[in-house]
Amino acid sequence: MTDADVTEIAVETMTVGAKVAAPVLLTALLVGFLISLFQAATQIQEPTLSFVPKMIAVSIALLVTGNWVLAEMVSFTEHLFDQLPRLLGRT
Repeated sequence: MTDADVTEIAVETMTVGAKVAAPVLLTALLVGFLISLFQAATQIQEPTLSFVPKMIAVSIALLVTGNWVLAEMVSFTEHLFDQLPRLLGRT
């Protein structure tokens, strides 16, 4: 296993991590932004008003994208296991 192999695996891992986390994070960001706009416009500063809708939206995002996230993770793991003999030097 060379330094290039380690770097390649690290880049792939970070890319898959970003792709998998993006739907949930973007949903939380969008809902949080919309709730903040609503709170600024109405001057309602209730903490649960920002937490509960965000939690519901993230749950829905997980339900909608969960199958895709699982498929991405399984595909990445299978790709790593397929590379294992080459990385260990056993072609």
